[in-house]
Amino acid sequence: MGLPFRDLVTPQLLPWDALSGRLLAVDGYNAVYQFLATIRQRDGQPFTDPDGRPTSHLMGLLYRTSSLLSEGVLPVWVFDGKPPDLKAGTLRARFAVKEKAEAEWQQALAAGDLETARRKAAQTSRLTRPMVEEGKELLRALGVPTVQAPSEGEAQAAAMAARGQVWAAASEDYDSLLFGAPRLVRGLAARNSRSASSGAQIIDREETLRQLGIDGEELLSVGILVGTDFNDGAAGFGPKKALKLAQKHLGFDATLREAGLDPAELAAVAELFRHPNVETVPTPTFGPVDESGVERLLVDGHGFSGDRVRAAVARARRRPAPTAAPQVVHGHQTLLEGFGGGP
Repeated sequence: MGLPFRDLVTPQLLPWDALSGRLLAVDGYNAVYQFLATIRQRDGQPFTDPDGRPTSHLMGLLYRTSSLLSEGVLPVWVFDGKPPDLKAGTLRARFAVKEKAEAEWQQALAAGDLETARRKAAQTSRLTRPMVEEGKELLRALGVPTVQAPSEGEAQAAAMAARGQVWAAASEDYDSLLFGAPRLVRGLAARNSRSASSGAQIIDREETLRQLGIDGEELLSVGILVGTDFNDGAAGFGPKKALKLAQKHLGFDATLREAGLDPAELAAVAELFRHPNVETVPTPTFGPVDESGVERLLVDGHGFSGDRVRAAVARARRRPAPTAAPQVVHGHQTLLEGFGGGP
């Protein structure tokens, strides 16, 4: 579901040329679920191949990745592993939402209400392990590196950004900030390089903490007060009220107690963010584009248009080289300073 931090952070517009040659650790599940929700037919039915197998995830990965590469952005796709046990409640809630939306989708279809049907259908998206593996196969054929996280993909992406292996984590959710990502890029779907005002959004963690007048532990307390994927939060606390309490600088445990929460009961949640289950992985490298491999998977395997696939491959071939060797960023940097150096 993601943290409701929209009203707390102030993103800055990041021109596409500032991302040229930058490695971004993309939250794979976050993006692929967007593809499954939005790449649908008018009545909400997902796109499938002639054998009835879903293809929306492959369409999204192909066109998003090739477009990013042609813009000069170097995405490193990071996929979730086994979810933490603390996430079980969130997963059950998500399943219930999907079940309810499925029934409402069918009702809307029966009533001929295609607008409602498409909206409800978007909430029924399911991503299976075979679909993920197929997506990885496509990315490898495009020469794009993938990383399999042991648990939360956002945590792995944040760790890679903190180590300087990538320039930033990229996700539409804000959880990466709690996991310690020094930079979070949002809005990769909003590409339009022909417009001077177009671009993604960047949130610099240290700059955000400075603007909010809190430190990293206090940001964590704000997240726990409003609720994360691993806890329900404090009754009556939205983002602004939680921030106001954190700005009293009471200390982590005292802040939670002030909101009526027991720090001992939330110790495991806090530990999950402070020391997430991540792996040290090699610095990602890009390989050659295997056009025949892409065509085998998409054209021969799923009936994609050969012309469209070849056009996407041609865009993918236009990727630039990384701007610099990886380096760990130490200390505070302003947003403009942060545009220089690093992978």
